[in-house]
Amino acid sequence: MADEFVKGLGILTGAGLMWMVLAGWYRTPSFGSTEQLVAPLTVDTANATLLNLVAITLMDVFFWLALLGPLTFWVLIPAGRQARKAVEERRS
Repeated sequence: MADEFVKGLGILTGAGLMWMVLAGWYRTPSFGSTEQLVAPLTVDTANATLLNLVAITLMDVFFWLALLGPLTFWVLIPAGRQARKAVEERRS
């Protein structure tokens, strides 16, 4: 059970860190503003380079990975094991 916790925590911290780095680059208009990390994109996607488009896409991927990764390891996998255990006990 501890290994699932560590895997979820590793995904949360790693993906969260990467999201914060990319959001700091692409969603922070100025460091004096109150809308840091959640402001609209500061790069025009119509005229963006390929590197900027990949980074913006990765920013969304890391955000969802930071949310769904720990949920998978902390809730879904243990719930699946409990359900499988209950089914096996019922068959016996």
